[in-house]
Amino acid sequence: MHTRGRRLRFTAVLALTVLTLTGFSTGRHHSHSRHGSSGGGGGCSSSSQDHDTSTSSGGTTGGSTNGSTHRSRPTYRSTPTATSSATARPLKDGTAVLKRCASLDDPYSTVEVRNPNGREALFTVKVAYKNSNGSTLADTTSQVSVPANGRATLRMAAASTGILDRLDHCEVDPRATADR
Repeated sequence: MHTRGRRLRFTAVLALTVLTLTGFSTGRHHSHSRHGSSGGGGGCSSSSQDHDTSTSSGGTTGGSTNGSTHRSRPTYRSTPTATSSATARPLKDGTAVLKRCASLDDPYSTVEVRNPNGREALFTVKVAYKNSNGSTLADTTSQVSVPANGRATLRMAAASTGILDRLDHCEVDPRATADR
């Protein structure tokens, strides 16, 4: 009879240990709680467990109150995102390359604009229309939106069709100014 009593006690202690380690409560009321409420409750949603991950110092801790063990989960702090810092960074100017000069047949100059920035940007491009002496007959500016780290082709109308019969060549400002 003495051996049977020890077996029952051992089985009870073993069952209580398994329940405690797996997070289940025995239904006892506890006097200690991080959230200020007392009482056990069953299953994994016991109020004696610490579910507040924003104020815990991290790691898994163990303690004992009234014979039961309380464990808390490791804490994970959120990492700051870089949403506002990306928009605050100033834009770099792009590059402009003349692909085709305006002519009597087609009064538009074609310019390729490249964006070195990691976000879409608006660029201002300037083309000068020169005669055979190198004097500027007229110049035009235009804007184009270019995707992040991409390129766009811009067709710019000549300042006036009256200059096309005296036009010798076009010169584009190699710097496309970032506007936003």
